[in-house]
Amino acid sequence: MLNIAVVGAGYWGPNIIRNFYENPACCLTAVCDQDTDALNRLKEMYGPQFRYETDYSALLEDSQIQAIAVVTNIPSHLPLAKAALEAGKHVFVEKPLAMTAEDCRTLGQLAEKNSKTLMVGHTFVYNPAVRTLKDIVNSGELGDIYYFHSKRVNLGRVQTKFNALWSLAVHDISIVLYLFDELPTEVRAWGNAFITPGVEDVVFLNLTFPSGKLAHMHVSWLDPEKKRQVTLVGSRKMVVYDDVSLDQKIAIYDKGVDKILTDSTYPEYKDFSEFQLLVRSGNVTLPHLNFVEPLKVECQHFIDCATGKIDKPLSGWPEGEAVVRVLEAGQISLEQAGHPVEIVWPTLAKKR
Repeated sequence: MLNIAVVGAGYWGPNIIRNFYENPACCLTAVCDQDTDALNRLKEMYGPQFRYETDYSALLEDSQIQAIAVVTNIPSHLPLAKAALEAGKHVFVEKPLAMTAEDCRTLGQLAEKNSKTLMVGHTFVYNPAVRTLKDIVNSGELGDIYYFHSKRVNLGRVQTKFNALWSLAVHDISIVLYLFDELPTEVRAWGNAFITPGVEDVVFLNLTFPSGKLAHMHVSWLDPEKKRQVTLVGSRKMVVYDDVSLDQKIAIYDKGVDKILTDSTYPEYKDFSEFQLLVRSGNVTLPHLNFVEPLKVECQHFIDCATGKIDKPLSGWPEGEAVVRVLEAGQISLEQAGHPVEIVWPTLAKKR
């Protein structure tokens, strides 16, 4: 059984705490936060089931604690995770892994040096619906993938420190990199800050991939409707993933545009004028999904990696670095009013 501690009991921390507490494959040993009010709220829920600490060093010095989950604000990820790895702990870090790709690499190399698991919380790659999307893409059912389009908008939760790119697009970037299994070469981002100066409330992000695939993302906390939707368009079929839907999250559309050769005498010499374009609209397939809370799957995956049951995490440090490198390029483009930014990928950041 893995003895684990969680640092961070703020907005997202209680969800991580709940999942590790309820998991029989681990023992939640301690929770740490400098905010005593946050700890008191946990005490009302859990009582003396685990220790409550305000001093992070108490977790690092406890030899019984084998793993630490870092669920704090983004700038603190690097020092907290680094200290845990140096103390010989396996480490889970909430997304994004760090503020810069170089910081991600620093943590990754330290984890490899110490033979410890370093995993980042890209929760959506543990979502059964996204896993199903991945299976659909890999099966070839959609044909050649043309483009990815996502919309993640709502009225709230308004952020005042990190813009919509870092707060929201991080999810969709992790999804598209997982689905496409390739890394973009160019990023463009544009948006505006309407509520808090310098913190963009709406961001549009475009990614270009070496294969010719495109991705477009729209993220905002300033929108009248709650939308969490991904569309994949292929040469044969199209699929829509609606995370907000309660009953049917994935729909596969047998729709597309077919190019028919009107004269097959010498097909190798025919130009576009001798093709007929036919719009096809067929059936809609609604695959059944066995829903399991993605966070539960994610936490179990970390436990399995830390205990040696799984060799490498699905969202390890290379995946974390890749997402942050896209975010960094997007931030540069955002500050340059959508100017395209090229990404040069170091070898270690590429998909394993």
